[in-house]
Amino acid sequence: MSHDAAAEGLPCAPLLTASERSELLRLARTSIGAALGLAEPPELLLQTANLLEPCGAFVTLQVDGALRGCIGAFQPEVERSLHETIVRTARAAAFEDPRFPPLTSVEWHRIHIEISRLSRPRRSTAAQIVVGMHGVHVARGPARALLLPQVASRYAWSAERLLREVCRKAGLAADAWQESETEISVFTAEVFGAEPPIDALVVDTRLSRA
Repeated sequence: MSHDAAAEGLPCAPLLTASERSELLRLARTSIGAALGLAEPPELLLQTANLLEPCGAFVTLQVDGALRGCIGAFQPEVERSLHETIVRTARAAAFEDPRFPPLTSVEWHRIHIEISRLSRPRRSTAAQIVVGMHGVHVARGPARALLLPQVASRYAWSAERLLREVCRKAGLAADAWQESETEISVFTAEVFGAEPPIDALVVDTRLSRA
């Protein structure tokens, strides 16, 4: 699944090619594997403008269809290119998401990896949100949170439900989005993923029987 951010007036670099997507997914998987001692440290093998440019991105991990970690960078990190952000956030999603225990070696063979490459955000009103196209970020003082575009589609939420949920995630009252002190921003995402390699699944099956 992918969304054309430029078409929605949210500036972003050109969409990634199939090779660039594959490279980012490989880097995400090897970053986690290297931390577990199961893979060599990640090394960029495809140098393109898209991969070398700073860009906001999130890495989402699932095991057997269940969320196992999701960490990212909302804004482009000036000192980090996109591929460096993916390496860092993949490792953080696996081991630093406070909602989950650290990923195990057995789970590494089974993770589905999803990458969301974000457009630059812009300020918005509730009425301008397009469910399924826009992710939403809210901020009020030190409280802030976001939900990626695919979340509302996955749960068939309305725009109001999306705003209520992102406010709750930020630790605000569910109706805080209606107050002028709460800043609402929207963004789009180019979303793509990869299933576990077939050979890894075979190895994992043998391990589970031991």
